[in-house]
Amino acid sequence: MKAVLSITAWAVLKGVLAALFLLTLYFAVVSLVSGWDFAKDQFTKFWYFTITLALGFGIQIGLYSYLKSAIRQAVSAKVVAASGATSTVAMISCCAHYLATILPILGITGIITIISQYQVRLFWIGLAFNLAGISYMLSRLIKYTRPV
Repeated sequence: MKAVLSITAWAVLKGVLAALFLLTLYFAVVSLVSGWDFAKDQFTKFWYFTITLALGFGIQIGLYSYLKSAIRQAVSAKVVAASGATSTVAMISCCAHYLATILPILGITGIITIISQYQVRLFWIGLAFNLAGISYMLSRLIKYTRPV
């Protein structure tokens, strides 16, 4: 039982750190591209999306960490790889809305207008991918912990 608590505690810690890392990355990227005031304004305007996406990412990292530790010897690496791929897809979709601030640097100003118009939809897509990733990893966890 002690080992399970240790694995769980590490997974929770990694999840919290991942969520904090994503929020830090958000502020760093947006501040560097558009300035601190813009970053604060965007966060104030969309805090509920930003926090939810960061929490979803943290939950996925925590679940991934738990699964990886708990099934390291018991199950093939395919389950962990699939969970990792799901997390990666969710992370990419989560950060897709940052393209609106990064694209001017790349010189693609026409796309900026389109992405800015769909920013809220991109947030919802990111949340959907987060939910899908969490659901998938929970299903793997349930399958792993279910008695045979």
